[in-house]
Amino acid sequence: MTDAPNLLGAYVRARRELVTPEQAGLPVLGTRRVPGLRREEVAMLAGISADYYLRLEQGRDRNPSVQVLESLARVLLLDEDATAYLLGLAGPGTGRPRRRRRARREAVPPGIVQLVATLPLPAVVEGRYFDVLAVNALATALSPRLTVGANRLRDTFLDPAEQALHPDWENAGAGMVAGFRRSVGTDADDPRVIDLIGELCLASPRFSRLWARHDVAACEGAAKCLDHPQVGRLRLHRERLGVSGAAGQTLVVYHPDPGSDSAEKLALLASAAHTA
Repeated sequence: MTDAPNLLGAYVRARRELVTPEQAGLPVLGTRRVPGLRREEVAMLAGISADYYLRLEQGRDRNPSVQVLESLARVLLLDEDATAYLLGLAGPGTGRPRRRRRARREAVPPGIVQLVATLPLPAVVEGRYFDVLAVNALATALSPRLTVGANRLRDTFLDPAEQALHPDWENAGAGMVAGFRRSVGTDADDPRVIDLIGELCLASPRFSRLWARHDVAACEGAAKCLDHPQVGRLRLHRERLGVSGAAGQTLVVYHPDPGSDSAEKLALLASAAHTA
């Protein structure tokens, strides 16, 4: 047996429990004692034996073929990002013990730091662990938690003031957890991931529940509504741009619709930030 964590088994088990028989096209007969699909139902729909699927969940077989994984992805209703994550879990080295690695140190390219400082819009650079690596004054005026050294995941789940800023905090938190899992990928032995996830699971029951779902999704640009304590409701577009030459880093910029009420409110914040 290997001491390596059974990431593949944990993932397919978590996703199996989220797929209902109705979603899978199966008739519901009698009382079901388990949420989601049974193991034998997943195996049948994927075209593999129930015993083989059980070995996958238990970690006794860690080298399934791509065809098997793609069949499981279809049965478990995984989208493109989640399927890529599943395939990555069964990549080279999944079944072999790995030495505990040092946490990666992230440094923002100097040109990006200068760009962030001079942008007339709220801008922040996030790292692969969702740490704030660079930020301008207007972004900090938007949220005081946006300071270098802060962690977006920790603040979202542990800071009541940050939660109050987001009227749709429930969905925002779920999306951030799914994006974090995609960002860190299958690095189960990364000490920063271990420490951060351990801290949040202990301190936030909601985070613990969301993490156990094994959702995977890309953090993409979208319109965001914020309830700012000084200027009220803001509707801003959030753009996420990869930082060239710095893997895992993202430049996040917020901007309002031109001439909108939110544009006027953002201008007020900018004036206050400049004065400060």
